[in-house]
Amino acid sequence: MANAAPRVVLVTRPTDLETLLIRHGTREQARFFLETRGQKLEEVEARHLLVERALQAVSRAIPVKWRRLRLDRADLASFVFEPEDLVLVLGQDGLVANAAKYLEGQLVLGINPDPQRFEGILVPHRPEAAPDLIQHAFLGRVGIEERTMVETTLDDGQRLLALNEVFLGHRSHQSARYRLRLAEQEERQSSSGLIVATGTGATGWAKSIQHERQTGLHLPSPTEDRLAFFVREAWPSRWSQADLTEGLLNPNVSLEIISEMNEDGVIFGDGIEADRIEFAWGMRAVVRLSERKLRLVRG
Repeated sequence: MANAAPRVVLVTRPTDLETLLIRHGTREQARFFLETRGQKLEEVEARHLLVERALQAVSRAIPVKWRRLRLDRADLASFVFEPEDLVLVLGQDGLVANAAKYLEGQLVLGINPDPQRFEGILVPHRPEAAPDLIQHAFLGRVGIEERTMVETTLDDGQRLLALNEVFLGHRSHQSARYRLRLAEQEERQSSSGLIVATGTGATGWAKSIQHERQTGLHLPSPTEDRLAFFVREAWPSRWSQADLTEGLLNPNVSLEIISEMNEDGVIFGDGIEADRIEFAWGMRAVVRLSERKLRLVRG
């Protein structure tokens, strides 16, 4: 849009209090629900207040003449971002991952409303820093960290992006059956599914698997152009093998998975099962580094 004022898109999600009120209707009903479970409404209200104060601070920080829009997490999939949007994510780290797969190079500024509860790896900035950061981001005077993303492409053209990891397997606790190919290696496997993680995801699910397995596999850093994959609980049998269970994917190297599940095979990213892709018998998925990256404002 030629000569249009800069636009800030503020991404949020409902607070715990807002979710309780939607579910129970009134504060007193929400209070009763919590108290019967040994919890206090006042604690939930205090957390809600922190978010509201952060929202007010960020809103005041956006110049009056700029365009602004508040976007709920549930509406990300249907929203069309403009190339020059500045995306402010206010909430916990996972909200950045939720937004990342819908972006194409827009700058992301993560604001942490509750540093006592949220780690702040992807939302490192306090609300009071927003005025300077917003101005400097628009002028190109901020440090930018480009975080690697993972991409899964199916043979029917469907594609899924993720910031942390993708999961391929059975949607329930049943065994996932598939053929796994990496370069010249190929195995038919029966397992609890497999994950392919970025360096951002290496602090979460992949780290847990690495620790439990006590593997020497070196997990990538968030900005490193490498991925790590782990097969979960591979079962060796007459039909299946369990040797190709972990490894690294460098640039131009992909992992190929061919489903042998009659039903309920799924692929999803960043733990969001609602955005899953069906992965039925015979479908072929290719997992690789994505050309797209999360561009995170570091200040």
